[in-house]
Amino acid sequence: QVQPVQSGGGSVQPGGSLRLSCTAPGFTSDRCDMDWYRQAAGRQREWVSRITRTGSTKYAASVKGRFTISEDTDKDTVYLQMNRLKPEDTAMYTCKTSYSCGNLWGQGSQVTVSS
Repeated sequence: QVQPVQSGGGSVQPGGSLRLSCTAPGFTSDRCDMDWYRQAAGRQREWVSRITRTGSTKYAASVKGRFTISEDTDKDTVYLQMNRLKPEDTAMYTCKTSYSCGNLWGQGSQVTVSS
Protein backbone atom coordinates (compact mmCIF):
# COMPACT_ATOMS: atom_id res chain seq x y z
CA GLN A 1 0.00 0.00 0.00
CA VAL A 2 1.26 3.41 -0.99
CA GLN A 3 0.48 6.75 0.64
CA PRO A 4 -1.90 8.85 -1.44
CA VAL A 5 -0.34 11.85 -3.16
CA GLN A 6 -2.24 15.12 -3.22
CA SER A 7 -2.06 18.10 -5.51
CA GLY A 8 -3.94 21.33 -5.87
CA GLY A 9 -4.88 23.86 -3.23
CA GLY A 10 -3.61 27.38 -2.86
CA SER A 11 -5.07 30.80 -2.22
CA VAL A 12 -8.27 32.21 -3.64
CA GLN A 13 -10.67 35.07 -2.99
CA PRO A 14 -14.10 34.43 -1.48
CA GLY A 15 -16.43 33.09 -4.11
CA GLY A 16 -13.62 31.47 -6.04
CA SER A 17 -12.93 27.85 -6.87
CA LEU A 18 -10.15 25.34 -6.35
CA ARG A 19 -9.72 21.66 -7.11
CA LEU A 20 -7.84 19.15 -5.03
CA SER A 21 -6.57 15.82 -6.34
CA CYS A 22 -5.67 12.67 -4.46
CA THR A 23 -3.96 9.83 -6.30
CA ALA A 24 -3.88 6.50 -4.52
CA PRO A 25 -2.36 3.58 -6.42
CA GLY A 26 -4.67 0.59 -6.12
CA PHE A 27 -7.65 2.75 -5.20
CA THR A 28 -9.74 1.39 -8.03
CA SER A 29 -8.59 -2.23 -8.10
CA ASP A 30 -8.85 -2.52 -4.30
CA ARG A 31 -12.31 -0.95 -4.39
CA CYS A 32 -11.55 1.61 -1.73
CA ASP A 33 -13.68 4.36 -0.32
CA MET A 34 -12.00 7.77 -0.06
CA ASP A 35 -12.66 10.56 2.40
CA TRP A 36 -11.62 14.18 2.49
CA TYR A 37 -11.01 15.87 5.82
CA ARG A 38 -9.97 19.38 6.73
CA GLN A 39 -8.44 21.02 9.74
CA ALA A 40 -8.36 24.73 10.33
CA ALA A 41 -5.78 26.29 12.63
CA GLY A 42 -6.74 25.77 16.25
CA ARG A 43 -9.70 23.58 15.41
CA GLN A 44 -10.43 19.86 15.35
CA ARG A 45 -10.27 17.87 12.15
CA GLU A 46 -13.57 17.88 10.28
CA TRP A 47 -14.88 15.32 7.82
CA VAL A 48 -15.78 16.91 4.49
CA SER A 49 -16.82 14.33 1.94
CA ARG A 50 -16.71 10.68 0.88
CA ILE A 51 -16.89 8.71 -2.32
CA THR A 52 -17.57 5.01 -1.91
CA ARG A 53 -16.40 2.02 -3.90
CA THR A 54 -19.75 2.08 -5.71
CA GLY A 55 -19.40 5.76 -6.60
CA SER A 56 -21.95 7.14 -4.19
CA THR A 57 -21.07 10.43 -2.54
CA LYS A 58 -21.69 12.14 0.77
CA TYR A 59 -20.99 15.64 2.05
CA ALA A 60 -20.83 17.56 5.28
CA ALA A 61 -23.66 20.04 5.62
CA SER A 62 -21.19 22.91 5.59
CA VAL A 63 -20.02 22.13 2.05
CA LYS A 64 -23.03 20.45 0.46
CA GLY A 65 -24.03 22.19 -2.74
CA ARG A 66 -20.63 23.88 -3.08
CA PHE A 67 -18.16 21.00 -3.12
CA THR A 68 -18.20 18.00 -5.47
CA ILE A 69 -16.25 14.79 -5.00
CA SER A 70 -15.54 12.65 -8.02
CA GLU A 71 -13.17 9.95 -9.24
CA ASP A 72 -11.21 8.99 -12.29
CA THR A 73 -10.80 5.24 -12.00
CA ASP A 74 -8.35 5.13 -14.89
CA LYS A 75 -6.02 7.36 -12.90
CA ASP A 76 -6.77 6.03 -9.40
CA THR A 77 -7.53 9.63 -8.52
CA VAL A 78 -10.22 11.30 -6.47
CA TYR A 79 -11.01 14.99 -6.91
CA LEU A 80 -12.60 17.55 -4.64
CA GLN A 81 -13.97 20.46 -6.64
CA MET A 82 -14.60 23.39 -4.32
CA ASN A 83 -16.79 26.22 -5.58
CA ARG A 84 -18.13 29.38 -3.95
CA LEU A 85 -15.37 29.18 -1.37
CA LYS A 86 -15.75 31.06 1.88
CA PRO A 87 -13.13 32.28 4.37
CA GLU A 88 -14.32 29.59 6.77
CA ASP A 89 -13.24 26.96 4.25
CA THR A 90 -9.62 27.91 4.97
CA ALA A 91 -7.90 24.76 6.24
CA MET A 92 -5.46 21.98 5.51
CA TYR A 93 -7.30 19.41 3.40
CA THR A 94 -6.26 15.78 3.51
CA CYS A 95 -7.53 12.68 1.74
CA LYS A 96 -7.70 9.26 3.37
CA THR A 97 -8.39 5.79 2.07
CA SER A 98 -10.89 3.60 3.85
CA TYR A 99 -9.94 1.27 6.69
CA SER A 100 -10.17 -1.73 4.37
CA CYS A 101 -7.55 -0.09 2.17
CA GLY A 102 -5.10 0.72 4.91
CA ASN A 103 -6.45 3.98 6.32
CA LEU A 104 -3.74 5.86 4.43
CA TRP A 105 -3.51 9.65 4.63
CA GLY A 106 -2.33 12.01 1.94
CA GLN A 107 0.25 14.66 2.74
CA GLY A 108 -2.26 17.50 2.94
CA SER A 109 -3.03 20.55 0.81
CA GLN A 110 -3.46 24.05 2.18
CA VAL A 111 -6.50 25.99 1.04
CA THR A 112 -6.69 29.66 1.97
CA VAL A 113 -9.72 31.79 1.19
CA SER A 114 -9.11 35.46 1.79
CA SER A 115 -9.73 38.83 0.23
